[in-house]
Amino acid sequence: MDDYQLQPETLPTWRQRTALRLLRLLGWRMRYKPLPGPRGIAVVYPHTSNWDFFIGLLGKWALGLPFRWLAKDSFFRGLTGKTVGVLMRAWGGVPVERSTATGATVRLADAMQAADWFWLALAPEGTRGYRPNWRSGFYHLAVTAKVPLLIVYIDYPNKVLGAVDTIDLCGDPELDMAAVAAAYAGHHGLHPELEAPIVLAPPRAGETRRQA
Repeated sequence: MDDYQLQPETLPTWRQRTALRLLRLLGWRMRYKPLPGPRGIAVVYPHTSNWDFFIGLLGKWALGLPFRWLAKDSFFRGLTGKTVGVLMRAWGGVPVERSTATGATVRLADAMQAADWFWLALAPEGTRGYRPNWRSGFYHLAVTAKVPLLIVYIDYPNKVLGAVDTIDLCGDPELDMAAVAAAYAGHHGLHPELEAPIVLAPPRAGETRRQA
């Protein structure tokens, strides 16, 4: 028996049970281990299909946890901020000023540490199409904020949505990414040929390392 496989009858709310039952009707199982603390970064991989969002959303609802995600700060300002921005905040959106890289990682790390509960969900590929590496923002943020990574996989061949393994980073990118790659071994997306290799993008010439 899988100790980490969620069962609808063990979930406390109707919404959680309904979300998990919908996943099961689609043929999916969900594996989950309680989070190691109140702050961290959920790394979602692979991301190769529009279906990932739907499966991931059902999983989020099944867990009933307020995971946050990043969006352009322009969505939270002006008239847009008073309409779309209100909804985005309610759904867990966090504004990030992408045009100003300097200090952005530190500001977000400070916000994480100041919050009672702050788990941020990120897809480090940044696109459903193939790219040769992962964006490095999640890594620099985790190291700066001193928070763990939660390994979240959407495994289509086995129809398993997993959120079990966590990794405490040591600060050595090669060692840390090797541990991340080992955690994702054997889990593949709907289109495996579109999966980005699990390596960090090199810093751009003449540019300070920045978050995604």
